[in-house]
Amino acid sequence: MDLDTLQALQNELICSICMNYYIDPVTIDCGHSFCRPCLHLCWEEAQTLMSCPECRGISQKTDFKTNITLKRLASLARRARPYHVDSCKEQICVIHKEAKGLFCETDKSLLCGPCSASPEHVSHDHSLVQWAAEEYREKLLKRMGSLWNMTQEIQNDLSQETSKIQSFEEYVLLRKVMIRAQYQKMRLFLCEEEQLHLETLEREAKEIFQQLKESEFRMTQQKESLKKVYRELMGMCHKPDLELLQDLGSVLKRTELLPMQKPQPIIPELTSHSITGILDILNNFRVDNVLSQEATCWVSETAGSVMLGATHPGVSREPERVASFARWGPQVFTSGKHYWEVDVTCSPNWVLGVCKDSLTSDIDIMSDPEAAFLLFSLKINNHYSLSTNSPPLIQYVKRPLGQIGVFLDYDNGTVNFYDVCKSSLIYSFLPSTFSFPLKPFLCFGSL
Repeated sequence: MDLDTLQALQNELICSICMNYYIDPVTIDCGHSFCRPCLHLCWEEAQTLMSCPECRGISQKTDFKTNITLKRLASLARRARPYHVDSCKEQICVIHKEAKGLFCETDKSLLCGPCSASPEHVSHDHSLVQWAAEEYREKLLKRMGSLWNMTQEIQNDLSQETSKIQSFEEYVLLRKVMIRAQYQKMRLFLCEEEQLHLETLEREAKEIFQQLKESEFRMTQQKESLKKVYRELMGMCHKPDLELLQDLGSVLKRTELLPMQKPQPIIPELTSHSITGILDILNNFRVDNVLSQEATCWVSETAGSVMLGATHPGVSREPERVASFARWGPQVFTSGKHYWEVDVTCSPNWVLGVCKDSLTSDIDIMSDPEAAFLLFSLKINNHYSLSTNSPPLIQYVKRPLGQIGVFLDYDNGTVNFYDVCKSSLIYSFLPSTFSFPLKPFLCFGSL
């Protein structure tokens, strides 16, 4: 093979992004090939459609298999490069004045021939620099793959954390509206308590919001740090063999600690403050026996996924298998104010509230969620979350541990939920017009 042909062949094994021989080459949809790390960083930093760096063709997928043939040819081309030894002290043995052409696997150091036969190294495993470099390129590529996967995980967490900040801001504004509506009923003698409550909420919300912003910042910084190390490793892969192996030991040790530094997401939770005298007022409208044991129906065998509720972003579902059952109250309300309490200590997963009189099964409630006003409790792993329906909304307050109070003001079109133990508001559905009879509803387990 003449030199021109050989040069042309070698040029075909060079990545057009980094202008070095391929490391872990992939061939994308348009047919062009690039180093996987180069393509990762190119698409990550572009933050646009996944287009080919050469022809700008759009790729329909992002995960490609390694081009084994191209990888082998690039490896052969690297090993066929002339073996250059510079005059620096690190590349010439100061004792024997010979090139360090061997790599000691035990000490992770470069050796000349006589040094490898010395008593200090004779029992160690040695390999040619070119072979050792290729072997450790593979190990570095695996480490880079792990770092990249972690980078993508943090990106997902970061996106969820950013979305959570917006959701939390909207929730805080909505909660202010609910609290003001409660205090307006007792404005003459509770003005000072209302102001204190709002200021406490504002201060606590500001602290939690700051925690979320700091968490977002930490995730952003960690992601950039991982990308920096990723680029460093990619740069090492492109170095000549002797330079690649020179500081290999310290680099590998440093990257081993990175998985333990991954930041954890924040779950925001506001403190529920008591509303003075609220239970005394509500008990004036108390009704008994609103949930009859006769009106009971078994729903399912899996509890842990409430169909009408909402869960915290970033929390995976691992449902517990327990029996579920639902109850409908025998009383039907078409006017007036009505208050009752429900004990929910027997189950971590429950749904309670009021629903349209004609809804007599869990299937009806799921098919017509706007005809029900419900509060959900859901246990996911070791975390409890509260949510409501119509529309699904996360409640960033602690889960009640005992009695839940339900107050239906039919004439004013509101349904309120209270933590009886704390005399605090959980949630208040904004006023609407009820155009159908309502009855109490309770489900232990899930819909």
